[in-house]
Amino acid sequence: MNLSQYTKEFSYNIKLAYPVVLGMLGHTLIGIVDNYMVGNLGSTELAAVSLGNSFIFLAMAIGIGFSTAITPLTAEANAEKNDKKIRTTFHHGLLLCTILGVSLFMLTVLSKQLMYFMNQPEAVVILAAPYIDWVAFSLIPVVMYQGYKQFADGLSLTKYSMYSIILTNVVHVFFNYVLIYGFWIFPKLGVTGAALGTVISRIMMVVFMHYLMKHNVVMKQYFKNFTFKEIKKSIIKKIVNLGIPSAMQMLFEVTLFTAAIWLSGSLGKNSQAANQIALILASSTFMVAMGLSVTAMIRVGHSRGVAEYKNLITVARSIFLLAVITEAFFALIFVVFHNFLPHLFLNMHDPAQALDNKEIIMITSKLLLIAAIFQISDGIQVVVLGALRGLQDVKVPMYITFVAYWVVGFPISFYLGKYTDLKAVGVWIGLLAGLTAAAVFLYIRFARLTKKLVLENSEK
Repeated sequence: MNLSQYTKEFSYNIKLAYPVVLGMLGHTLIGIVDNYMVGNLGSTELAAVSLGNSFIFLAMAIGIGFSTAITPLTAEANAEKNDKKIRTTFHHGLLLCTILGVSLFMLTVLSKQLMYFMNQPEAVVILAAPYIDWVAFSLIPVVMYQGYKQFADGLSLTKYSMYSIILTNVVHVFFNYVLIYGFWIFPKLGVTGAALGTVISRIMMVVFMHYLMKHNVVMKQYFKNFTFKEIKKSIIKKIVNLGIPSAMQMLFEVTLFTAAIWLSGSLGKNSQAANQIALILASSTFMVAMGLSVTAMIRVGHSRGVAEYKNLITVARSIFLLAVITEAFFALIFVVFHNFLPHLFLNMHDPAQALDNKEIIMITSKLLLIAAIFQISDGIQVVVLGALRGLQDVKVPMYITFVAYWVVGFPISFYLGKYTDLKAVGVWIGLLAGLTAAAVFLYIRFARLTKKLVLENSEK
C-alpha cells in the first residue's frame, strides 16, 4: 500500500476531527478549571474533587458510551439519504439519553456511600460527599447533550458541539470563580461552589446545543412535530443493542482509571493528587484521539452505508496513522516537560504546602513518563474502537476491552501499586499494559472483520 493513499485523507479527517477535539477539550477544561481553582484551596480539597469526580466519571462513561450508538446509525441513514430514518434515530436516541441521564443521577447519589468503605482519608470524604450530590445532577444535562452531539456528528456537522462547549466554558469559569472564592453577592462555598459551577454550566450546555441545532438549515427539519406515538420498540431495541455494549466498553476503561484513583488514594493524599494531575494532562491529549475516534465512526459508518468496503479500510487506516503521529508528538512533550508540568496545578507560593508539593511533583513527573508511552497505545485503541462502532460491531470489542483492562491491566496495577515500592508508578504501569493489550487485539479484530467484508462484497 502506498503511504500517500492514507496521507491524502488527512486534511478531511482533520476537518471533521478538530471541532470534536476542541469540544472534548472543552469538557476536559471544565475539569481542569475545577482542579486549578480548588487546588489553590489545598491538597485535601483537590483530593476531594478527585474522589468525587471518580464517581461522576463512571456514570458519564456509561452515558457517553451509550450515546455513541446514535452516530453510526445517523451516518448510515445520511449516506442512504433517508430523512425519515435520520429523524427517527434522533428522536429515539434523545429520548433514551434523557431516561439514562435521570437513571445515572439517581444511581450515583445512591452509590456515594461506597466512599466510606474505600479506605479514603476522612477529611477528603467529608468534602467529597456534598460535591457528588450536586455534580451527579449535572449528569442529566450531560447525557442529553450527548444525544444532540452524537446526532450532529452523524451528519458530519461536528462544529456545533464545539460552539456549545466554548460558550459553556465561559459560563463555567465565571460561576466557578465567584462561587468557590466568594465575590460580590456570591457566597464563598469552596468545593461545593465548584460543584454548583459545573451544574449551571452543563445545563447551559444543553440549552446552547438545542438552540444552535434547531436554527441550523440542515437540522431544523428534524426538530418538528415530536410525538410519543412515533416511538417504536424496534428502533429502541436497535439503539439499545448498539448502545449497551458501547457503554460497557467505555465503562471498562474508565473503571480501570477510576480504580487507579482509588488505589492512589489508599497510598495517601499526595499520591492521589499526583495521580489526578497526571490524569488531567493525559486526558487532555487523549481528547485528540477521541476526536479522531468520532471521525472514524462517522466516515466508516458512511462507507458502510454505501457499501464501499475497500475505501472504508483506506479511510480507517489513514485515521489510525494520524492518531499515532499526533499521540507520539504529545508523548515527546510529556518526556521533555515532565518536571515542569506538575507546577501548573499547585499553589507554589504557599509555604505551608511546600512539603506536600515537593512529593506531589516528584510522583507526578514519574507518572508523566509512563503516560508518554501509553499515549500511543491509548490513541490506537480508541480510534480502532471508533472504526468498529462505525461498522456497528460492538459485542466482541466489549469482551476484548474487558479482558485487556480487567484481566491484564488491573491485576498488574494492584500488585505493583500495593505490594512493591513502585506504588503510584506501579499503578500506571498496569494502565499501560491494559491499554496496549486493547490496542493490539482491537486492531486484529478490525483487520479480520474488514477483510471478510471485502471478500463477501467481491463475491456478490
